Amino acid sequence: QVQLVESGGGLVQAGGSLRLSCAASGSMFRLNAMGWFRQAPGKQREWVAVISSGDWANYADSVEGRFTISRDNAKNTVYLQMQGLKPEDTAVYYCNTNPAKYAWGQGTQVTVSS
Repeated sequence: QVQLVESGGGLVQAGGSLRLSCAASGSMFRLNAMGWFRQAPGKQREWVAVISSGDWANYADSVEGRFTISRDNAKNTVYLQMQGLKPEDTAVYYCNTNPAKYAWGQGTQVTVSS
């Protein structure tokens, strides 16, 4: 069973930066496209970014140009560098394969104050 552990969230002022990490167990990590997702209070979980096994990346329009997804296959870890944060980025952030096929982790809370 693959386990996903997200970390790196916190409270930051608008315009600030955070770097999220997601550690995944299992030997198949490098073969999977990985994604970041987020869920704001009262809203459905939404897709944020994806990185393929070959390091091709794509982003939701709302974060394009501000967020960067990357991965380190040797560490079974995927990252999300977030810059220019806005209050509307406030959410719990999750990682999973893309599309999601494993149980969700606990996520990491990102709160952006105005």
